[in-house]
Amino acid sequence: MTQRWWTSSTTTMSQPRRRRSGRREQIVYLPCIYRNTDIMKPDYLATVDVDPESSTFTQVIHRLPMPNLRDELHHSGWNACSSCFGDASKTRNRLILPSLISSRVYVVDVGTDPRAPQIHKVVEPVDMFWKCDLANPHTSHCLGNGQIMISCIGDPSGNGKGGFVLLDGETFEVIGNWEHPGEAAPFGYDFWYQPRHNVMISTEWGAPKALANGFNPAHVKEGLYGRSIHVWDWTTHRKLQTLDLGEEGAIPLEIRFLHDPDATEGYVGCALRSIVFRFYKTPKGDWAAEKVISVPSKKVEGWVLPEMPGLITDILISLDDRYLFFSNWLHGDIRQYDITDRRNPRLVGQVFLGGSIVSDGSVRVLEDPENQPQPRPRIIQGRRVPGGPQMLQLSLDGRRLYVTTSLYSGWDKQFYPDMAKEGSVMMQIDVDSVDGGLSVNEDFLVDFGKEPGGPSLAHELRYPGGDCTSDIWL
Repeated sequence: MTQRWWTSSTTTMSQPRRRRSGRREQIVYLPCIYRNTDIMKPDYLATVDVDPESSTFTQVIHRLPMPNLRDELHHSGWNACSSCFGDASKTRNRLILPSLISSRVYVVDVGTDPRAPQIHKVVEPVDMFWKCDLANPHTSHCLGNGQIMISCIGDPSGNGKGGFVLLDGETFEVIGNWEHPGEAAPFGYDFWYQPRHNVMISTEWGAPKALANGFNPAHVKEGLYGRSIHVWDWTTHRKLQTLDLGEEGAIPLEIRFLHDPDATEGYVGCALRSIVFRFYKTPKGDWAAEKVISVPSKKVEGWVLPEMPGLITDILISLDDRYLFFSNWLHGDIRQYDITDRRNPRLVGQVFLGGSIVSDGSVRVLEDPENQPQPRPRIIQGRRVPGGPQMLQLSLDGRRLYVTTSLYSGWDKQFYPDMAKEGSVMMQIDVDSVDGGLSVNEDFLVDFGKEPGGPSLAHELRYPGGDCTSDIWL
């Protein structure tokens, strides 16, 4: 079985609309991590049944272990997606699975049997090191020419370096760098491109040697974390602009253009100060950014610092470009904003799922600018939710939001040590896609603390047929 949902007769403008009317998701793929836990086993790719009509609903139905230890599987992408629109030779049958720490890239066959993926090829880190002088791969997107592009956050020595590796879309061999020599950004992380406007924009996390085993606030002052987004010419691969977002924009992580391929704007979530910036093309033809959402820090006692930020770690936009969702990993809430007025997002939904300020925990909130009570711990099917909400994936119809609680094993162990020992969970939030609103589905829980190999840390979510964060329309 292969995954192809585009046809040569599909009009380009109708693609996001057609996706919203697609079949309900039946399975999801999640990388599960053992690095920074007490378990010496390989990370693995879990396949979870999310079909409520299935006898194995909310169960892990397949586990694909990697052949190496301590990879730190993280984010994944596809060998083919909407950018290959109209090319009958392209099928979405390979999941590209980079390893953030080992720098390996696993190519997983999900076409032969989507419910039981198998490893197709392993791209060893030496190829990336020698051909590109890059390491620590993060985000992968397929390109319209059939190649695969992967952003990296460092060089082989652990220093920050925001470059991009190209893979051949058929052989998966490393071709070389996408960017020109000497034009890599100081740091790397995520990226999104918009071909109709000949632009790609990338973000920054930090130097791998600084973040590898935990977060040290002093490293921010030492310049080991980023605070800029970079604008690139999509055709020439030249870096055109660097937009310094200032202290409020420290650690800009996930970036999302609107799904409308004609759009010249989008949003980026900046973790450290919990700020969302809107980026946009100006009438002059260059790019700019403005702050549109701010989650205030809370004054606390019983925590490592006197103020606790929300720590926005993941954001996404619904396929109809109406709603923006993001997670505050430390505060423990997910927020839904109506972005019909692009410059003035309006909060329409919020739900708490764990976090560091639960009412029965060791942290006491002394001052909260939002005047919210400390939330109760979230218990679903008898399991206390560990950690806080982190990775998000929205159903194509916009009605179901899937959530996991692991951010990155080194930071999990530091901020939520109980989760590193007991494993993470996957939850489902019901979304009011008409008027806005979020509520927990109490009948849905996948407990990765009960895995046969021991508790694991489940991270990013992917649907076999494409989703809100993997597809770019031409």
